[in-house]
Amino acid sequence: MAHHKSTIIKKVKSWRENLDLTRPYTIAYQTIDSVENIFVYLETEDGLYGVGSGSPASFITGESMDAADAVLADKLEDLLKGKDIRMIRQHCRELQTSLPDTPAARMAVDIALHDILAKYYEIPLVDFLGRVHKAIPTSKTIGIKDSVEEMLSEADEHINTGFKVIKLKIGRNMEKDIEYTAKLRERVGSTIGIRVDANQGYTPRQLTEYAAKTEKFNIELIEQPLHKSKDQEMSEVSEDIRRICAADESLHNPADALKLAQSPQLFGIYNIKLMKCGGLYPAAQIADIADTAGIQLMWGCMDESIISITAGLHVAFACPATRYLDLDGSFDLARDIVSGGFRLIDGLMTIPYEPGLGVKLRD
Repeated sequence: MAHHKSTIIKKVKSWRENLDLTRPYTIAYQTIDSVENIFVYLETEDGLYGVGSGSPASFITGESMDAADAVLADKLEDLLKGKDIRMIRQHCRELQTSLPDTPAARMAVDIALHDILAKYYEIPLVDFLGRVHKAIPTSKTIGIKDSVEEMLSEADEHINTGFKVIKLKIGRNMEKDIEYTAKLRERVGSTIGIRVDANQGYTPRQLTEYAAKTEKFNIELIEQPLHKSKDQEMSEVSEDIRRICAADESLHNPADALKLAQSPQLFGIYNIKLMKCGGLYPAAQIADIADTAGIQLMWGCMDESIISITAGLHVAFACPATRYLDLDGSFDLARDIVSGGFRLIDGLMTIPYEPGLGVKLRD
């Protein structure tokens, strides 16, 4: 007879922690230098545990760290204590209802649930979700720089570390953006992937001009070129350009995914971030919509613990439409509360064969 492990959650805990950054960076609308994450810990009656983390981004989702922290302190125990981990879908649906305005808080709980359940089954989470992919390169992001030299020296550094794809933040000044893109391609040669993120900084006319003048540099994709309130203006841009454009700030939840999947499709790529949609459960719903609609997937992040970066990787590898990873959010952290998780070799991300997320609390 198999040993019957307990499936009942007896202990729940949530807390916040600052993980600090070794390298502050600048994007189109702010400079970031410290990183608070919210953490969730679940444990069953016989000591099996799961961990989750979330990274609230008030400038994207309107969720503050205080709100995430408070809602978990208030509701986590009622939601999960004494509950059965195998009822994961009910729990994930209940999270949507009980914590509607705090996606990073939902995400932390959702990840912890997935971690503990896959550990219960003694398989990696990716296999529980239905693995499709084995290894995909991640991009390494370069923030907006004051000088070309500064940008190029950071590119050199990332290439020397083994990264095969660079993501360049653009969107402040189109002429400069074209120059930076040209100089970057010249510096890294033809074998390195380049993608750009305009962080809502362009108009349709600027996007068209940028795309035309950088076409010869073989850009993989252009992320969120227009302001999220101006999605419909993407229809003024040619279908060829739209096909390489990724929705980021415009895409939060499955409802957005469904709306953006209508014809004419305004974006050929969706950037799924767990902190926007609130966990692996809604991320998989978005991924199913994309797969059905013939839209490719990119998986992005904020500055996040290894926990949620690894969770994003597990669900990304379980989705047929996944093409791009931008999961570099834990590389510049000064510290973390776990070890293990994903493997990164020469920019290529893989998942070791460990139960659940494969992360261990440092404790």
